[in-house]
Amino acid sequence: MKKILVTGGCGFIGSEFVRQGLKRNYEILVLDKLTYAGDLTRIPKGDVKFYRGDIADPEVVKRILKRERPDYVVNFAAETHVDRSIFNPSLFLETNVKGTNTLLAAIRTYEVERFLHISTDEVYGEIKKGRFTEESPFAPNSPYAVSKAAGDMLVKAYHRTYHLPVLIVRPSNTYGPFQYPEKLIPLTIYYALKNRRIPVYGRGENIREWFYVEDCAEGIFRVLEEGRIGEAYNITSGEEKKNIFVVKSILSLLGKPLSLIQFVRDRPGHDYRYALSTRKIRRELNWQAKTKFKDGLKRTVEWYLDNLEWMERKVRQEKEYFRFISRFYSPQGD
Repeated sequence: MKKILVTGGCGFIGSEFVRQGLKRNYEILVLDKLTYAGDLTRIPKGDVKFYRGDIADPEVVKRILKRERPDYVVNFAAETHVDRSIFNPSLFLETNVKGTNTLLAAIRTYEVERFLHISTDEVYGEIKKGRFTEESPFAPNSPYAVSKAAGDMLVKAYHRTYHLPVLIVRPSNTYGPFQYPEKLIPLTIYYALKNRRIPVYGRGENIREWFYVEDCAEGIFRVLEEGRIGEAYNITSGEEKKNIFVVKSILSLLGKPLSLIQFVRDRPGHDYRYALSTRKIRRELNWQAKTKFKDGLKRTVEWYLDNLEWMERKVRQEKEYFRFISRFYSPQGD
Protein backbone atom coordinates (compact mmCIF):
# COMPACT_ATOMS: atom_id res chain seq x y z
CA MET A 1 0.00 0.00 0.00
CA LYS A 2 1.44 3.34 -1.08
CA LYS A 3 1.33 6.23 1.38
CA ILE A 4 0.37 9.74 0.21
CA LEU A 5 0.82 12.96 2.16
CA VAL A 6 -1.87 15.35 0.93
CA THR A 7 -1.25 18.96 1.91
CA GLY A 8 -4.43 21.03 1.89
CA GLY A 9 -6.40 17.79 2.08
CA CYS A 10 -9.31 19.45 3.91
CA GLY A 11 -9.85 21.90 1.06
CA PHE A 12 -12.32 21.61 -1.80
CA ILE A 13 -10.30 19.71 -4.43
CA GLY A 14 -7.87 18.20 -1.92
CA SER A 15 -10.66 16.50 0.03
CA GLU A 16 -12.11 14.96 -3.14
CA PHE A 17 -8.63 13.62 -3.89
CA VAL A 18 -8.48 12.18 -0.35
CA ARG A 19 -11.86 10.48 -0.71
CA GLN A 20 -10.84 8.96 -4.04
CA GLY A 21 -7.46 7.94 -2.64
CA LEU A 22 -9.11 5.91 0.10
CA LYS A 23 -11.23 4.12 -2.49
CA ARG A 24 -8.03 3.33 -4.39
CA ASN A 25 -6.58 1.76 -1.21
CA TYR A 26 -3.88 4.33 -0.61
CA GLU A 27 -2.82 5.13 2.94
CA ILE A 28 -3.68 8.82 3.28
CA LEU A 29 -2.07 11.45 5.51
CA VAL A 30 -3.39 15.01 5.52
CA LEU A 31 -1.56 18.19 6.51
CA ASP A 32 -3.86 21.20 6.64
CA LYS A 33 -3.73 24.58 8.37
CA LEU A 34 -7.55 24.65 8.59
CA THR A 35 -7.97 28.23 7.44
CA TYR A 36 -11.48 29.44 6.59
CA ALA A 37 -11.36 27.27 3.44
CA GLY A 38 -10.42 24.03 5.22
CA ASP A 39 -12.97 21.74 6.83
CA LEU A 40 -12.40 18.40 8.56
CA THR A 41 -15.96 17.33 7.79
CA ARG A 42 -14.96 16.99 4.12
CA ILE A 43 -12.79 13.92 4.84
CA PRO A 44 -13.91 10.57 6.32
CA LYS A 45 -13.37 10.19 10.06
CA GLY A 46 -11.04 7.45 11.19
CA ASP A 47 -9.67 6.61 7.75
CA VAL A 48 -7.14 9.44 7.48
CA LYS A 49 -4.22 10.43 9.69
CA PHE A 50 -4.53 14.18 10.19
CA TYR A 51 -1.88 16.76 11.06
CA ARG A 52 -2.82 20.37 11.64
CA GLY A 53 -0.05 22.70 10.48
CA ASP A 54 1.29 25.17 7.95
CA ILE A 55 3.27 24.09 4.89
CA ALA A 56 5.35 27.26 5.33
CA ASP A 57 6.62 25.98 8.72
CA PRO A 58 9.82 23.99 8.04
CA GLU A 59 9.77 22.19 11.39
CA VAL A 60 6.22 20.92 10.92
CA VAL A 61 6.93 19.68 7.40
CA LYS A 62 10.22 18.01 8.30
CA ARG A 63 8.73 16.31 11.37
CA ILE A 64 5.91 14.76 9.36
CA LEU A 65 8.14 13.63 6.49
CA LYS A 66 10.66 12.12 8.90
CA ARG A 67 7.99 10.29 10.91
CA GLU A 68 5.75 9.11 8.08
CA ARG A 69 8.11 8.65 5.12
CA PRO A 70 5.35 8.96 2.48
CA ASP A 71 5.86 7.57 -1.00
CA TYR A 72 4.13 10.54 -2.61
CA VAL A 73 3.44 14.15 -1.62
CA VAL A 74 0.60 15.99 -3.37
CA ASN A 75 0.46 19.72 -2.69
CA PHE A 76 -3.04 21.19 -2.77
CA ALA A 77 -2.33 23.66 0.04
CA ALA A 78 -2.86 27.18 -1.28
CA GLU A 79 -4.72 30.43 -0.96
CA THR A 80 -6.94 30.35 -4.05
CA HIS A 81 -9.51 33.14 -4.23
CA VAL A 82 -8.56 35.93 -6.66
CA ASP A 83 -10.64 38.57 -4.86
CA ARG A 84 -8.87 37.88 -1.58
CA SER A 85 -5.49 38.11 -3.32
CA ILE A 86 -6.39 41.59 -4.51
CA PHE A 87 -7.06 42.70 -0.95
CA ASN A 88 -4.15 40.86 0.71
CA PRO A 89 -1.39 39.70 -1.69
CA SER A 90 1.09 38.97 1.12
CA LEU A 91 -0.90 36.03 2.43
CA PHE A 92 -0.81 34.42 -1.03
CA LEU A 93 2.94 34.83 -1.32
CA GLU A 94 3.42 33.29 2.12
CA THR A 95 1.49 30.10 1.37
CA ASN A 96 1.76 29.67 -2.38
CA VAL A 97 5.43 30.61 -2.74
CA LYS A 98 7.14 30.22 0.63
CA GLY A 99 5.03 27.19 1.50
CA THR A 100 5.85 25.46 -1.77
CA ASN A 101 9.54 26.17 -1.28
CA THR A 102 9.40 24.77 2.27
CA LEU A 103 7.93 21.50 1.01
CA LEU A 104 10.47 21.19 -1.77
CA ALA A 105 13.40 21.93 0.55
CA ALA A 106 12.23 19.28 3.02
CA ILE A 107 11.86 16.69 0.26
CA ARG A 108 15.52 17.18 -0.61
CA THR A 109 16.27 15.63 2.81
CA TYR A 110 13.38 13.20 3.18
CA GLU A 111 13.08 11.78 -0.28
CA VAL A 112 9.82 10.73 -1.90
CA GLU A 113 9.05 8.84 -5.10
CA ARG A 114 6.94 11.68 -6.52
CA PHE A 115 6.01 15.24 -5.58
CA LEU A 116 2.92 16.52 -7.41
CA HIS A 117 2.15 20.23 -7.30
CA ILE A 118 -1.36 21.52 -8.02
CA SER A 119 -1.26 24.73 -10.03
CA THR A 120 -3.90 26.58 -12.09
CA ASP A 121 -4.73 27.66 -15.62
CA GLU A 122 -4.42 31.26 -14.43
CA VAL A 123 -0.61 31.14 -14.61
CA TYR A 124 -0.91 31.59 -18.39
CA GLY A 125 -3.00 34.77 -18.19
CA GLU A 126 -5.91 35.31 -20.56
CA ILE A 127 -6.30 34.18 -24.15
CA LYS A 128 -8.80 35.59 -26.65
CA LYS A 129 -8.52 32.77 -29.20
CA GLY A 130 -7.01 29.31 -29.19
CA ARG A 131 -5.80 27.34 -26.18
CA PHE A 132 -2.80 27.34 -23.90
CA THR A 133 -0.43 24.39 -24.08
CA GLU A 134 1.97 23.39 -21.32
CA GLU A 135 4.71 25.25 -23.23
CA SER A 136 2.83 28.56 -23.35
CA PRO A 137 4.66 31.40 -21.55
CA PHE A 138 3.40 32.54 -18.17
CA ALA A 139 1.60 35.90 -18.06
CA PRO A 140 -0.30 35.98 -14.72
CA ASN A 141 -2.50 39.00 -14.08
CA SER A 142 -3.64 38.77 -10.45
CA PRO A 143 -1.63 38.45 -7.23
CA TYR A 144 -3.08 34.94 -6.88
CA ALA A 145 -1.97 33.93 -10.37
CA VAL A 146 1.48 35.43 -9.83
CA SER A 147 1.92 33.46 -6.61
CA LYS A 148 0.93 30.22 -8.34
CA ALA A 149 3.24 30.91 -11.28
CA ALA A 150 6.10 31.49 -8.85
CA GLY A 151 5.30 28.18 -7.16
CA ASP A 152 5.35 26.40 -10.52
CA MET A 153 8.72 27.89 -11.35
CA LEU A 154 10.15 26.79 -8.00
CA VAL A 155 8.97 23.24 -8.63
CA LYS A 156 10.61 23.21 -12.05
CA ALA A 157 13.79 24.74 -10.63
CA TYR A 158 14.07 22.08 -7.91
CA HIS A 159 13.73 19.41 -10.59
CA ARG A 160 16.40 20.95 -12.79
CA THR A 161 18.79 21.91 -9.98
CA TYR A 162 18.32 19.13 -7.41
CA HIS A 163 16.75 16.39 -9.59
CA LEU A 164 13.64 16.12 -7.43
CA PRO A 165 10.94 13.81 -8.92
CA VAL A 166 8.29 16.46 -9.50
CA LEU A 167 5.08 16.76 -11.51
CA ILE A 168 2.73 19.71 -12.05
CA VAL A 169 -1.00 19.72 -12.82
CA ARG A 170 -2.78 22.88 -14.08
CA PRO A 171 -6.57 22.52 -13.77
CA SER A 172 -9.23 24.95 -14.98
CA ASN A 173 -12.17 26.32 -12.93
CA THR A 174 -13.31 23.45 -10.75
CA TYR A 175 -16.77 23.16 -9.23
CA GLY A 176 -18.87 20.63 -7.34
CA PRO A 177 -19.99 19.58 -3.84
CA PHE A 178 -18.26 21.05 -0.79
CA GLN A 179 -16.93 24.15 -2.59
CA TYR A 180 -16.65 27.13 -0.27
CA PRO A 181 -19.42 29.69 -1.03
CA GLU A 182 -17.14 32.50 -2.17
CA LYS A 183 -16.74 31.08 -5.69
CA LEU A 184 -19.27 31.81 -8.44
CA ILE A 185 -21.34 28.62 -8.48
CA PRO A 186 -21.90 28.03 -4.74
CA LEU A 187 -22.31 31.76 -4.08
CA THR A 188 -24.96 31.99 -6.80
CA ILE A 189 -26.77 28.98 -5.38
CA TYR A 190 -26.74 30.47 -1.88
CA TYR A 191 -27.95 33.92 -2.92
CA ALA A 192 -30.64 32.44 -5.17
CA LEU A 193 -31.96 30.26 -2.37
CA LYS A 194 -32.12 33.35 -0.15
CA ASN A 195 -33.79 35.37 -2.93
CA ARG A 196 -30.93 37.87 -2.72
CA ARG A 197 -29.43 39.83 -5.60
CA ILE A 198 -26.66 37.83 -7.27
CA PRO A 199 -23.55 39.91 -8.05
CA VAL A 200 -22.12 39.32 -11.54
CA TYR A 201 -18.90 41.10 -12.53
CA GLY A 202 -19.15 43.45 -15.52
CA ARG A 203 -21.75 42.00 -17.87
CA GLY A 204 -20.90 38.38 -17.12
CA GLU A 205 -19.10 37.93 -20.45
CA ASN A 206 -15.93 36.37 -19.02
CA ILE A 207 -15.38 32.80 -20.21
CA ARG A 208 -14.11 29.86 -18.18
CA GLU A 209 -13.79 26.11 -18.65
CA TRP A 210 -15.92 24.45 -15.99
CA PHE A 211 -14.42 21.25 -14.60
CA TYR A 212 -16.30 18.89 -12.29
CA VAL A 213 -14.32 18.14 -9.12
CA GLU A 214 -14.56 14.33 -9.40
CA ASP A 215 -13.04 14.49 -12.88
CA CYS A 216 -10.34 16.85 -11.62
CA ALA A 217 -9.25 14.48 -8.85
CA GLU A 218 -9.27 11.53 -11.26
CA GLY A 219 -7.05 13.45 -13.66
CA ILE A 220 -4.65 14.29 -10.85
CA PHE A 221 -4.39 10.61 -9.91
CA ARG A 222 -3.63 9.72 -13.54
CA VAL A 223 -0.74 12.20 -13.55
CA LEU A 224 0.51 11.09 -10.13
CA GLU A 225 0.57 7.43 -11.10
CA GLU A 226 1.60 7.60 -14.75
CA GLY A 227 2.90 11.07 -15.57
CA ARG A 228 6.46 11.67 -16.76
CA ILE A 229 8.70 13.07 -14.03
CA GLY A 230 9.55 16.74 -14.56
CA GLU A 231 6.48 17.40 -16.72
CA ALA A 232 3.43 19.65 -16.36
CA TYR A 233 -0.04 18.61 -17.54
CA ASN A 234 -3.10 20.72 -18.29
CA ILE A 235 -6.35 19.11 -17.17
CA THR A 236 -9.81 20.43 -17.95
CA SER A 237 -13.19 19.56 -19.42
CA GLY A 238 -13.29 21.68 -22.57
CA GLU A 239 -16.70 22.93 -21.33
CA GLU A 240 -16.42 26.69 -22.00
CA LYS A 241 -19.22 28.84 -20.60
CA LYS A 242 -19.71 32.54 -19.99
CA ASN A 243 -20.24 33.48 -16.34
CA ILE A 244 -23.69 34.86 -17.13
CA PHE A 245 -24.68 31.53 -18.71
CA VAL A 246 -23.59 29.72 -15.54
CA VAL A 247 -25.64 32.05 -13.34
CA LYS A 248 -28.73 31.77 -15.54
CA SER A 249 -28.41 27.98 -15.61
CA ILE A 250 -28.40 27.84 -11.81
CA LEU A 251 -31.45 30.11 -11.60
CA SER A 252 -33.25 27.86 -14.08
CA LEU A 253 -32.46 24.73 -12.05
CA LEU A 254 -33.72 26.42 -8.89
CA GLY A 255 -36.78 27.93 -10.53
CA LYS A 256 -35.67 31.46 -9.63
CA PRO A 257 -36.18 34.64 -11.71
CA LEU A 258 -33.45 36.29 -13.80
CA SER A 259 -34.32 39.55 -12.02
CA LEU A 260 -32.11 38.38 -9.14
CA ILE A 261 -29.03 39.08 -11.31
CA GLN A 262 -27.24 42.31 -10.41
CA PHE A 263 -24.31 43.46 -12.53
CA VAL A 264 -21.56 44.96 -10.39
CA ARG A 265 -18.29 46.77 -10.90
CA ASP A 266 -15.81 44.46 -12.60
CA ARG A 267 -12.96 42.83 -10.73
CA PRO A 268 -9.67 44.76 -11.16
CA GLY A 269 -7.55 43.13 -13.87
CA HIS A 270 -10.26 40.57 -14.63
CA ASP A 271 -9.05 38.03 -17.21
CA TYR A 272 -11.48 37.63 -20.11
CA ARG A 273 -10.98 33.98 -21.07
CA TYR A 274 -8.99 30.93 -20.05
CA ALA A 275 -8.76 27.86 -22.29
CA LEU A 276 -6.44 24.88 -22.03
CA SER A 277 -5.23 22.32 -24.54
CA THR A 278 -5.40 18.80 -23.09
CA ARG A 279 -3.72 17.13 -26.05
CA LYS A 280 -0.70 16.16 -23.95
CA ILE A 281 -2.57 14.27 -21.21
CA ARG A 282 -4.92 12.66 -23.74
CA ARG A 283 -2.05 11.39 -25.90
CA GLU A 284 0.42 10.42 -23.17
CA LEU A 285 -1.90 9.20 -20.40
CA ASN A 286 -5.12 8.43 -22.28
CA TRP A 287 -7.17 10.62 -19.94
CA GLN A 288 -10.03 13.01 -20.52
CA ALA A 289 -12.86 14.45 -18.42
CA LYS A 290 -16.20 12.64 -18.60
CA THR A 291 -18.75 14.93 -16.88
CA LYS A 292 -20.78 17.30 -19.05
CA PHE A 293 -21.40 20.73 -17.54
CA LYS A 294 -25.18 20.38 -17.44
CA ASP A 295 -24.88 17.10 -15.54
CA GLY A 296 -22.20 18.31 -13.14
CA LEU A 297 -24.10 21.51 -12.41
CA LYS A 298 -27.32 19.60 -11.70
CA ARG A 299 -25.49 17.28 -9.29
CA THR A 300 -23.85 20.27 -7.63
CA VAL A 301 -27.12 22.16 -7.11
CA GLU A 302 -28.76 19.02 -5.71
CA TRP A 303 -25.88 18.53 -3.27
CA TYR A 304 -26.20 22.08 -1.91
CA LEU A 305 -29.96 21.67 -1.56
CA ASP A 306 -29.28 18.56 0.54
CA ASN A 307 -26.53 20.29 2.56
CA LEU A 308 -27.91 23.75 3.28
CA GLU A 309 -26.75 23.65 6.90
CA TRP A 310 -23.13 23.20 5.80
CA MET A 311 -23.35 26.21 3.47
CA GLU A 312 -25.13 28.34 6.09
CA ARG A 313 -22.40 27.58 8.60
CA LYS A 314 -19.69 28.65 6.17
CA VAL A 315 -21.41 31.94 5.37
CA ARG A 316 -21.90 32.69 9.08
CA GLN A 317 -18.20 32.10 9.73
CA GLU A 318 -17.20 34.62 7.04
CA LYS A 319 -19.97 37.18 7.51
CA GLU A 320 -17.59 40.13 7.74
CA TYR A 321 -15.78 39.18 4.55
CA PHE A 322 -18.99 38.91 2.56
CA ARG A 323 -20.13 42.29 3.89
CA PHE A 324 -16.82 43.81 2.80
CA ILE A 325 -17.05 42.33 -0.68
CA SER A 326 -20.61 43.56 -1.16
CA ARG A 327 -19.54 47.11 -0.26
CA PHE A 328 -16.47 47.06 -2.51
CA TYR A 329 -18.18 45.81 -5.65
CA SER A 330 -21.01 48.29 -5.91
CA PRO A 331 -23.80 47.85 -8.50
CA GLN A 332 -23.28 49.56 -11.83
CA GLY A 333 -25.90 51.34 -13.87
CA ASP A 334 -27.20 49.95 -17.14
